[in-house]
Amino acid sequence: MSTWNSRGLRGSTLEDFINFSIEKYTESGIALIQKIPTPIKPIKIDSENRHITLAYFDKKSTVDYIGVVQGIPVCFDAKECACDTFSMQNIHDHQFLFMERFERQKGISFILLYYSHLNEGYYIPFAKLKEFHNRSKTGGRKSFKIEEIDKSFKIRSYQGVPLHFLEMLQRDLLLRDRESTEN
Repeated sequence: MSTWNSRGLRGSTLEDFINFSIEKYTESGIALIQKIPTPIKPIKIDSENRHITLAYFDKKSTVDYIGVVQGIPVCFDAKECACDTFSMQNIHDHQFLFMERFERQKGISFILLYYSHLNEGYYIPFAKLKEFHNRSKTGGRKSFKIEEIDKSFKIRSYQGVPLHFLEMLQRDLLLRDRESTEN
């Protein structure tokens, strides 16, 4: 069993990790998740090569990925961080609102956060994200430090899946079930 920060995985981007993992999940029939393209409005197109040379964002996007895992709707955003502190400005209000509404519809929302300087990735459950969001909106810190996240949500690679985030989704679901039975 290899870890995510193994030497063989260096040099890939977070999106590459996620896309390859999703491909593996799809092939095994575990999940069906798609990358949501950011809508753009082309301004200039190179007619010779048929490439867009100038464009602007047409409208605000929601999250990076959306899909279903064994009947459970999921949506998530992928974020990278080059230091130990992650700014909440990187999660736009419209993205947070979409995730919150998704949760109200009985879906599961989360963030996959990759600390590039540590070569480590973490699953941030929506409940924790909401804590950080509320703190930033009520005069508290507008960021969170790596020390504030639950290290038991560290993502590893496993059996050919470079970013086995479904393992952490399962952990999130178990904790949600436990909390609902306690309340």
